[in-house]
Amino acid sequence: MALLTTSRMIPFSILDLSPIVAGTTATQALRNSLDLAQHAEQWGYNRYWLAEHHNMPGIASAATSVVIGYVAGGTNTIRVGSGGIMLPNHAPLLIAEQFGTLESLYPGRIDLGVGRAPGSDQATARALRRDPMSADSFPQDVVELMRYFQPDDDANPFVHAVPGEGLAIPVWILGSSLYGAQLAAMLGLPYAFASHFAPAELMRALHIYRTRFKPSAQLAEPYAMVAVNVVAADTDKEAERLFTSVQQQFLYIRRGKSIQMQPPVDDLTTRWPDYELAGIEQVLGCSAVGSPETVQKGLANLIAQTQADELILTAPIYDHHARLRSIEIAAQVRSTLAAQQAVADLH
Repeated sequence: MALLTTSRMIPFSILDLSPIVAGTTATQALRNSLDLAQHAEQWGYNRYWLAEHHNMPGIASAATSVVIGYVAGGTNTIRVGSGGIMLPNHAPLLIAEQFGTLESLYPGRIDLGVGRAPGSDQATARALRRDPMSADSFPQDVVELMRYFQPDDDANPFVHAVPGEGLAIPVWILGSSLYGAQLAAMLGLPYAFASHFAPAELMRALHIYRTRFKPSAQLAEPYAMVAVNVVAADTDKEAERLFTSVQQQFLYIRRGKSIQMQPPVDDLTTRWPDYELAGIEQVLGCSAVGSPETVQKGLANLIAQTQADELILTAPIYDHHARLRSIEIAAQVRSTLAAQQAVADLH
């Protein structure tokens, strides 16, 4: 696979689930998220997104809009948003008001990524008062949501999002299948693909999105962001060890258990059968794990393969300081790739 051949270096961003690791609390997880966002801003990352999940003991970002406000309030320039809000869980008006409030407090820095998945199990969906068929109206809900951000044009004289109306809040479609790609193309919206846990349809989804894209008031040309797990350390061996934490997390999920992130281990093969380990290789296939050199090669190949307009990195690492180090290495990798590209362009 060829290395990076584009004429520019694309932005890198961060996707954070505010992980509650074993032996800690949600309080510490949220403080770690703010600390990571502050470092990401310092290291030149473009945006910092948080994700909505419910009834998961290892994730502290369930009240996503609240956490976005906390992170935006503790940073200065980095864009902060949702990756994403699971829109079927909410009335579009409520989300318009929440993000209108965030945009009013932190103007020009808020993104609204929306997805169709529940971010929960069926029992939790019922506890959220979610209609089992609510996902079927996702396209209509997205259109309704965007309408609340438009200036008052008498289209709906009775219901207004205050704050929200007239604010330029970018709306993104998130997806892990072809459905989101088709919708983002039809509505002319930017698209983010969840390849960090569902890489199988990545290339097909990008092709559909780009070939069917219709320009809109928000976006003249397709803009695709690709998610990737990045676990970087000073050596390949140490990074591979750190990566065992997220591998364990997915192994437990496959057994129907949701637990807090576990410490890394030296050898997963002594704890899990081969057939289960093989099952997660595909799920976590979109990952760059290793030393700075290994991660550089992996990210350059991913950019060349996908022609992504932006990468959004997850760093599913147990130890917060190791997580910071991984994000720092990735920022350095981006600088190295940019320098290499600048030299190539001169020739």
